Amino acid sequence: MVDRWPAPTAASVQRALRRAAAGRALDVDEAAALLTARGTALDELLRIAGEVRDAGLREAGRPGVVTFSKKVFVPLTRLCRDRCHYCTFATVPHRLPAAFLDRDEVLAIAREGAAQGCKEALFTLGDRPEERWPAAREWLDARGYDSTLDYLRACAVAVLEETGLLPHLNPGVLSWSELQRLKPVAPSMGMMLETTATRLWSEPGGPHFGSPDKEPAVRLRVLDDAGRVGVPFTTGILIGIGETGAERVDALFAIRRRMREYGHLQEVIVQNFRAKPDTAMRGMPDAELHDLAATVAVARVLLGPRARIQAPPNLIAGEYDLLLRAGIDDWGGVSPVTPDHVNPERPWPQLDELARHTARAGFTLRERLTVYPEYVRAGDPWLDPRLLPHVTALADPVTGLAVEAARPVGRPWQEPEEVFGGGRTDLHATIDTTGRTDDRRGDFDSVYGDWSAVAGKVAPEAVARRAGVPPVVAGVAADLAAGLRLAADDPAALLDPRHTDAALALFNADGPALDELCRRADDVRRDAVGDDVTYVVNRNINFSNVCYVGCRFCAFAQRESDADAFRLSVEQVADRAEEAWAAGASEVCLQGGIDPKLPVTGYADLILGIKARVPGMHVHAFSPMEIVTAAAKAGVPVREWLTMLREAGLDTIPGTAAEILDDDVRWVLTKGKLPAAAWVEVVTTAHELGIRSSSTMMYGHVDHPAQWLAHFRVLAGVQDRTDGFTEFVALPFVHTNAPIYLAGIARPGPTWRENRVVHAMSRLLLHGRIDNIQCSWVKLGDAGTVEMLNGGCNDLGGTLMEETISRMAGSGNGSARTEEQLRAIAAAAGRPARKRTTAYGHARP
Repeated sequence: MVDRWPAPTAASVQRALRRAAAGRALDVDEAAALLTARGTALDELLRIAGEVRDAGLREAGRPGVVTFSKKVFVPLTRLCRDRCHYCTFATVPHRLPAAFLDRDEVLAIAREGAAQGCKEALFTLGDRPEERWPAAREWLDARGYDSTLDYLRACAVAVLEETGLLPHLNPGVLSWSELQRLKPVAPSMGMMLETTATRLWSEPGGPHFGSPDKEPAVRLRVLDDAGRVGVPFTTGILIGIGETGAERVDALFAIRRRMREYGHLQEVIVQNFRAKPDTAMRGMPDAELHDLAATVAVARVLLGPRARIQAPPNLIAGEYDLLLRAGIDDWGGVSPVTPDHVNPERPWPQLDELARHTARAGFTLRERLTVYPEYVRAGDPWLDPRLLPHVTALADPVTGLAVEAARPVGRPWQEPEEVFGGGRTDLHATIDTTGRTDDRRGDFDSVYGDWSAVAGKVAPEAVARRAGVPPVVAGVAADLAAGLRLAADDPAALLDPRHTDAALALFNADGPALDELCRRADDVRRDAVGDDVTYVVNRNINFSNVCYVGCRFCAFAQRESDADAFRLSVEQVADRAEEAWAAGASEVCLQGGIDPKLPVTGYADLILGIKARVPGMHVHAFSPMEIVTAAAKAGVPVREWLTMLREAGLDTIPGTAAEILDDDVRWVLTKGKLPAAAWVEVVTTAHELGIRSSSTMMYGHVDHPAQWLAHFRVLAGVQDRTDGFTEFVALPFVHTNAPIYLAGIARPGPTWRENRVVHAMSRLLLHGRIDNIQCSWVKLGDAGTVEMLNGGCNDLGGTLMEETISRMAGSGNGSARTEEQLRAIAAAAGRPARKRTTAYGHARP
């Protein structure tokens, strides 16, 4: 263990106090200094923190209110694959009657809690015990569950339906897709960050050594993913386990960054280590209570007035007043029914006693739900529609707090019965006449996270491009010459990592070198697919633009209450498909927002409705983002969901939602969209099921050429495994109404040089893998499209008939082209045009 940090001087503590009192931002050293405040300095720190807390409660509309949640503790399993050296909750199979509580035991606990007025069922369990303990694997297999998380999901649904208690899930480390899958069954979830000190995990003798799920980077990723999925989430730090002051403060800064970026951290727990017998850390001293109070106060100062900060009341040795002075505003979950199974030696205080201590300090104790009031009042996007009846039955509609007299009652866990459709359903037509109502949605300032935090994550190379600084490329002349030779002799070799410098030099080509690059790309095009310029007669149908994911580049998404929001019914979608067929279309392309009120059956219903009306219509539908979120909502694997859609009549899928397949840039661009690995998983699975897809890249925002090159390598890797991509479509970023541009972070789309180079390079890099390179007339205009056809492209996409997504973003090139107009574009490029099918076969006359 590292020695405790050197004590800062009294002067440094006073200087930090003055800055905190003035509301100035503190750095790590100043915050760490405040952790050592004692005596009158500590009193001053507590005063400052208390004032920050009080201002936040006034802003929240509940001045002087300290909250708690009345809960039952459900220890679903005490088996765990980790080996934390201070934990007595986790145990071994032979010390338990069974590997898991069975469903009836879970419901018995929940029913007893409901009878006593509890409203939260806190599910606590070890991380993935089946990966360490055969007994856990055997128990799950015998009952038909693939994993602990599958069983947890089933138990949460049972508690909702049979008791009405609201589940709060603490299953440990979760992936993005697992968070998506659990969100519909729980209003909130949680996982303690504990610490960001990697050495406490990596070094022998550390409290987390031998525990794969306690690696700080892994746990920080969970906090990020919970924000991207929109889960009201609880986290916190555990103090006194061997961390230094700077390490403790670093964990608070890490929490603050995620709180600002996503707005999903509903509470932060500051928990003090208490040594337990029969553990490796039984000889460690308990965290001292004044140390706890100073840490709570520093957390309050760093996290600000809107943070909800908690200290467990059964771990503070009766020092209620001290912790209230330090700035907490919540006592956490307290149970009149079950013990604290993590700290069984520390009983919960009686609620009357907790209320008395709270009142003695000048506060009123009020009951909340497991999900905090701000999220209850907001509803979308935080609460799944299937949870809303359970939450609203227990919540005060004005404050969002619990109605203390309410008693939970089991309710069906199902989607509300309502007609899906309505709003500005003529937007597909009027976007070209009256246009959009406003240039941004009504929650612009909140839905995308803290814009300053977003700006800080943009890569320096992308910042330089936005500022117009030319790239510095060492050895550019030699690399450019080598790249052009490869473009002529072996274009696909440019993807080889050995030729990275040559490929990047080509991406930065300009002037005569760019002209030569485009000529060589066009020569490769001619050899690969001939001179025909292909197109498909199709219709885009956007069935809903209601979406709360918060993609920062998207100007299409609207809140349900926004003037431009719309939803189409199955009948309306089928009507448009029938109109398209009558106009000669062979394909409809369906995409929509991630609409929380779209029923689980909605995607299949749309396909079935089209096929019933127009059996011969090719249905090209649903981005990987739509597929993965729908599968999670249904609680089934992506493969099973895609199989169901295929049986309903799905033919192919668009490879959109790719943007740039680099998570660093994706998180700047999209906030809540699926990780690159999830995109790859969806398209790979689709291809394996015989469902082919397009592939895409959206460029010209906060990206740079090295990320483009990596993106093409990912696409090539998928194609080598599946041969499932039908085409590649380069999508220039349309900036005009894009939130990330309006916030001053993205650049105003790609330059014309970049448009030429990306289309030419896509032809070269994907040579031998993807034959068809498409250019978007919607984004490039007719003249620009002609130039791309002379630089490696062979496909115009479709007639579209309607196009809302790019037009909402500000594209000025219209929403439709006739066959005659597309043929004219091909003729302007000096090439013949040919109508095709979606999969590039010859179309019916």
